[in-house]
Amino acid sequence: MTPLGLAVEALEDGDADRALALLRGLDPYLSACTSPPSAALRDLARRSDLHPWDPERPLEAEMLSGHVEGVFLALLVRIAGARRVLDVGTFTGYSALAMAEAVGHDGTVVTCELDEGVAAMAAAAFATSPAGARIRLEVGPALDTLGRLAAEEPFDLVFLDADKPGYLPVYRALHERRLVQPGSVIVADNTLLQGQPYGDADVDANGRAIAEFNAAVAADDRVEQVLVPLRDGVTIARVRTP
Repeated sequence: MTPLGLAVEALEDGDADRALALLRGLDPYLSACTSPPSAALRDLARRSDLHPWDPERPLEAEMLSGHVEGVFLALLVRIAGARRVLDVGTFTGYSALAMAEAVGHDGTVVTCELDEGVAAMAAAAFATSPAGARIRLEVGPALDTLGRLAAEEPFDLVFLDADKPGYLPVYRALHERRLVQPGSVIVADNTLLQGQPYGDADVDANGRAIAEFNAAVAADDRVEQVLVPLRDGVTIARVRTP
């Protein structure tokens, strides 16, 4: 049984303290059992955490991919042997830098960000790391950037972590514009979105968008996929060989 399942069982038995201990202890234990981040990634995370985010804007430190997911992405890059990586949704650059550290000296990470402010923060972080030279930062709407990238070679791995209503249009564009090919891996973050796609809580526009995205990927016979309950849910889809 999963830790979440055990926590639910404890609640049903009236043992709220045990349930809370299971839930609170999970993320720190995952972090303790995961390879440590580089000094550049630690500094990037610290700067993102200390940044004075404007509460009136939809940007906050919790949007950072973070330590465990960063290592997870880096391992996927290495396992897939990816040399061309696309990162849709840079934020302050954690995921792009984590994957750039893994992509190899001859590899490239193209990362897309709509917000110029956080893009500038990411660019500053990239400049502090040797791996930053492997990163190409594109600022502007993701679909516009994908249109330009269609003239280049396909990507070996794509990571989606941008605005949730944009997931499905980007996913479709990746296929339609041949930005992925058989064997390419598409990774999407936040695909459990706090339980909204499957729970009975109030569902907002982001929750509906993720539910639609999940259903579309599950029904797409061009890929084989799995939804992993890492952090807020990560979907991994591999483009099938025809």
